[in-house]
Amino acid sequence: MQLKCLDLRVLNRDVIKYIAMFTMLLNHIANIFLTPGTISHMLLVDIGYFTAPVMCFFLVEGYRYTHSKKRYALRLFTFAVISEFPFCLAFSETFNGVRGISFCGFNMIFTLFLCFCILLVREYVMDVGMKMLLIAGLVIFSLFSDWALLAPVFTLLFAWAGQDREKIKRAFVIGTALFAFSRFMPGADGAETLASLGEALLAAGGVALAGIAIVCFYNGKRMERGRLFSKWFFYLFYPGHLLVLGMIRIWGLV
Repeated sequence: MQLKCLDLRVLNRDVIKYIAMFTMLLNHIANIFLTPGTISHMLLVDIGYFTAPVMCFFLVEGYRYTHSKKRYALRLFTFAVISEFPFCLAFSETFNGVRGISFCGFNMIFTLFLCFCILLVREYVMDVGMKMLLIAGLVIFSLFSDWALLAPVFTLLFAWAGQDREKIKRAFVIGTALFAFSRFMPGADGAETLASLGEALLAAGGVALAGIAIVCFYNGKRMERGRLFSKWFFYLFYPGHLLVLGMIRIWGLV
């Protein structure tokens, strides 16, 4: 007997993105201010894994519907540049009690820019060998950015799925499994291995929830009102909240 989720498609694209912004904020607060290994840290970090698959999904959807791929790419690159200083300000490590700033990789919007470039290569490069080479190069380049490898893989999965609901389900199942595998590290004994497996499965819960939100609750629409505000809010929130969190970190307020 095949199980099907109820047709409760009541969430539009913008509402799901707002949820993703909130879970991202929780993840960043945990990573910057909370102690690793604590329940609160683990819970907030895992909830935050909801965000990246959602953004990759809507990147693919936006690529499909955009009126200008050139402007879309330029917008992503511009905000990737704008976000880099706040990203490093927020996530630089503290050495000998000194809260400084150093390069700590490229930010998530830069990763999304690379993913957008992958979609461009996938559509416009006709030579199969060259296409595979360029996509592999972009995926490898993502190693220097947030959500390395996984975001490009999610993007390719969603591009493959297109608008087919069954393929979208499969893409999320595959993506969730890959994410869990990436978090799993066998230990020295059975107990450590089992604990790592449990942590990996819990971490993958955020990705699974993203899949449920898209597959079961997304109605394929945008907000009726406030579309322009929502569009720019998503771009501005990322560097804005990182700048605030980074300043709090530097000033030692938390």
